[in-house]
Amino acid sequence: MNILIYPKCSTCKKAIKWLNDEGVNHTVRHIVEEPLSIEEIKSIHEKSGENIKKFFNTSGMKYRELNLKDKLSQMTLEECYALLASDGMLVKRPLAYNEKDVTLGFKEDTYKDVWSK
Repeated sequence: MNILIYPKCSTCKKAIKWLNDEGVNHTVRHIVEEPLSIEEIKSIHEKSGENIKKFFNTSGMKYRELNLKDKLSQMTLEECYALLASDGMLVKRPLAYNEKDVTLGFKEDTYKDVWSK
């Protein structure tokens, strides 16, 4: 399982602590230093079944600076993928995924259901 995090993010820290405490094997990727490619975002998004808007960090400064709240509804999927790939701080975190599952953010109950297999 792969998990994209921003190390200073308290929610990311909680997710990593939970994974470690539960003994879940995972690979950590720094979302800013190693951002996702457009192809990776597309693949993860398609696997998730979620609306692309859920992949955006709506509480982030960059999201607000770019006024994405008003712009996202007019953007194509390809434009959203390109934007998410352009700056890791735009991506909702932690973003955890493997070959078949994807979780956005950290909720302990969701992690138990998805990652405690």
